[in-house]
Amino acid sequence: MDQVKVVVAHSERATLRVGDVFLKVDADQARIDVEVEAMSMAPVPTPEVLWRKPPVLAIAALPGTTLGRLGGPSAGSPTAWAAAGAAIRKLHDAPPPPRSGQAGRSIVALEAELDDECELLVTNGVLPTDLVIRNRQVAEVALRPWTPAFTHGDLQIAHVFVDGDEVTGIIDWSEAGQGDALYDLATFTLGHEEHLDDVIAGYGTDVDLDVIRAWWSLRSLLAVRWLVEHGFDPFAPGCEVDVLRSRM
Repeated sequence: MDQVKVVVAHSERATLRVGDVFLKVDADQARIDVEVEAMSMAPVPTPEVLWRKPPVLAIAALPGTTLGRLGGPSAGSPTAWAAAGAAIRKLHDAPPPPRSGQAGRSIVALEAELDDECELLVTNGVLPTDLVIRNRQVAEVALRPWTPAFTHGDLQIAHVFVDGDEVTGIIDWSEAGQGDALYDLATFTLGHEEHLDDVIAGYGTDVDLDVIRAWWSLRSLLAVRWLVEHGFDPFAPGCEVDVLRSRM
């Protein structure tokens, strides 16, 4: 009998693996709606939806392995990272979904959220003041107009599967929608700056690297408290706090 493996679990959602099937349990059915719609529209490989019975979505496992994870080494070759960049470009060039995604928050809303979060990080003693101030300055560059693209919205490297140098699929589409393409590229390379050139080579067009670095700071500043409160460790080597420190 296949064992049940907990892939990720917190108060909002959980993902379990049973053999070659992933079971996603989400209290917010709107996120599942977004995920199913985005996978049906995306011009890149995605998991097969096996069945859906709220609050559970069952999807088939993808062949291959992930490129790595934040805070860990990457097993992918430069060619594999470039192939991922090409897949991301194909996604960004496709007609976007009708709704905004995680990467599509307005500049005004994002700036207000960032300022509130920076204040909490300092007043609660979560991070040193100088670290927060410096990264808030860096993050400012990301707060600029952008052309809406089809974005994944949570494009961590753990969500991209490869077999050799071929992308076999991208998972976890619940944050997908219209958004800033550079948000996806920044999320994908967060903590793996050494592979940024490979990804951009595969992406096939010039991008503003200062904006990508700004998104590294912005995403990390917004994530630290949430991660701590949900049982994750952003202070682990190579994770969000180290990303913030690298900007000093």
